[in-house]
Amino acid sequence: MNPTDTTDEARPAAGLAPAHDPVPSHDFAADLLTPEARRDPYPLYARMRRESPVHRSDQGIWYLTRYADIEAALGDLRLSNDRDRMTRAYSALGGDLKALSRLTDRLGRVMTNTDPPDHSRLRKLANRAFTARRVEALRDGVQGIVDRLVDEAVAAGPSMDLIEAVAAPLPMSVVCELFGIPEEDRPRVKGWFRRFGRLTEDIDKSEAAIDQYEEYLSGLIRERRRAPGDDLISALVATQAQDERLTDSELLSTCFVLITAGDETTANLINNGVLALLRHPDQLARLRADPGLIRGAVEELARYDTVTQAIVRVVAEDLEIGGRTLREGDLAYLFLAAANRDPDRFEDPDRLDLTRPGNRHLTFGHGPHFCLGGPLAKLQAEVAIGTLVRRLPGLRLADEAALDWRPNPLQRRLSALPVTY
Repeated sequence: MNPTDTTDEARPAAGLAPAHDPVPSHDFAADLLTPEARRDPYPLYARMRRESPVHRSDQGIWYLTRYADIEAALGDLRLSNDRDRMTRAYSALGGDLKALSRLTDRLGRVMTNTDPPDHSRLRKLANRAFTARRVEALRDGVQGIVDRLVDEAVAAGPSMDLIEAVAAPLPMSVVCELFGIPEEDRPRVKGWFRRFGRLTEDIDKSEAAIDQYEEYLSGLIRERRRAPGDDLISALVATQAQDERLTDSELLSTCFVLITAGDETTANLINNGVLALLRHPDQLARLRADPGLIRGAVEELARYDTVTQAIVRVVAEDLEIGGRTLREGDLAYLFLAAANRDPDRFEDPDRLDLTRPGNRHLTFGHGPHFCLGGPLAKLQAEVAIGTLVRRLPGLRLADEAALDWRPNPLQRRLSALPVTY
């Protein structure tokens, strides 16, 4: 989750309704943590959209669940992604959430937790290095990695955990190639990535992993300054030489977020997509019959079971959404997954349709913070899912009852995906 004057208090603004516009309603915060919501949160999102689409929890956090509200919010700079604001907002809540303030502060000022103009400047830097042409040029390499992983899985036996065998190692391998991380260092980097995927489970271990990873990246940056290569770290270092405004700290933080951000997200896009296909054999058969559907199929799979269920913003200036007044300093959770099933935006939204027209889902965000790594994540999902469908005609779920979703309402992640073929 991506995290100005520390003395500011939330104050009623002229012409706005009284603070928080109290509306009696059920508090949905506890419902999001139930085993039922872990298995399938979408019926709960539907109820939230009907009963309280702009909902203030008893803890004081806002939950937005309608497509129109969230699309507008993603482009509204009054809903801030700034690290310092986010740190203060979490710290003010106290309890378990206060620990998250340490992480938002510790991760530094990267483009994912800044607002314009800093965000615009850092995003421009990343855009220069992370071009669509560079991403598309990776397709053959991604195909080679996927083929190798599938070969190894098939050779090992008639079943596998798809996460461990294909989905998890793929983005790790791709990002290491893209950023020029040496083969011998990848086991260590993989260990740090796994620790990042469990940020809220052990804050101390997460911070220790961040320290070790940043020290390692600092060494790589120094090395690329001495001997540039054909990799993204070298490209970012070269960009810094052309733009004196880019500090060493910002360069390090930019490398950190670009390398790390898409690892778990991409893996779970593949996992959730394959699971959705296995649960919808008619759609799986369509894709097998017409492999050319894969690009649109990945868009629909990304909409249907959204990996990043919600993103976090902090209110920088009082504003009204859906008749409710959000006050400066409040936290707002924007439930992208709920927006992606909103019947006011998508016809028959609970149906998986690989040829769905006009599929403007919000899985990768919208507005200034639209996910820079989205094209690379979708490329990997296209290659991985397309290859699995083509090469494993007998692919099926081994045990539906064994599926276990991790207990994080902001992320839709399986612990394992056992399949046979």
